[in-house]
Amino acid sequence: MKKVYLSDAGPKVSPAIYGFWRWEKDDKKMDEIVHFCLDKGINTFDHSDRYGEYTAEKTFGELLAKKSIQRSDIVLFSKCGVNIPSPARPDIRVAHVNTSSAHITASVENSLRNLQTDYLDVFLLDQLDPLSDIETTALALEKLKSSGKVKNIGVSNFSVYQHQLLVSFLNIPVVSNHIDLNLLNTSALDNGIVDYIKQKYMRPLAVSPLAGGRIEHGTDEQALKLRKKLNEMATKYDSNIESVAVAWLIKLGALPLIGTLEENRIQNIVDAFDIEMDHQDWYELYNTSRPAPSVLD
Repeated sequence: MKKVYLSDAGPKVSPAIYGFWRWEKDDKKMDEIVHFCLDKGINTFDHSDRYGEYTAEKTFGELLAKKSIQRSDIVLFSKCGVNIPSPARPDIRVAHVNTSSAHITASVENSLRNLQTDYLDVFLLDQLDPLSDIETTALALEKLKSSGKVKNIGVSNFSVYQHQLLVSFLNIPVVSNHIDLNLLNTSALDNGIVDYIKQKYMRPLAVSPLAGGRIEHGTDEQALKLRKKLNEMATKYDSNIESVAVAWLIKLGALPLIGTLEENRIQNIVDAFDIEMDHQDWYELYNTSRPAPSVLD
């Protein structure tokens, strides 16, 4: 897969990115998935301190330590902010967000230690804590970048206003915003998030591009209606419904952030890049996916 720039100020990444947010504790499976991705040209991996019950980073770091993968050949994302109660973290009593400077700094140090690397290519804030002091949060991010421990800064699940608020305190660019976006959740096209991301010369990173399997297996009315149309499109493009659904995101300029543990579904996402979706087909899928009629109907 030909590498692309994440933004005008960001690094080059594979046009599909693998994320570990659905990860289960399985060292052998991680080895298989990572090497499968690399074989398909996916060299960009998205972590968080909390993924895999707070173990995914450590497992990935142990894989890197085996030297079967060169650090310079991959792009690593990690993030912090959302904290979920877990037996691995008895100090967390309730789900909450923490983007304080102290928490950010400690999280980065812990991620570097677990991943067994000296730097993160992109470090993201996962949601914004309304209780954090934005000025000190921004200062902590700038210090991490100037230290070389973090090469670029990004955000995840930020609204337009939260994105603008953080940027107003930063002297360094934000190079990525991870958003929920797929054919069964197009709200980011309606609330201005996609437009703002593009205004900042970034590519949207579409989390859950296959709607967590709902596009293929959902039984609700919206999913059934969309799947019928996707089957028509799959026949037209000599493909499958998941590839067509991801091709819709690619046509929009988004980068799919893969979370599946199934290799065949990763392959479906890779195959999406071979589809040249027609302009009107894109709109036909968009109008079909919306729970309410489009203004173009």
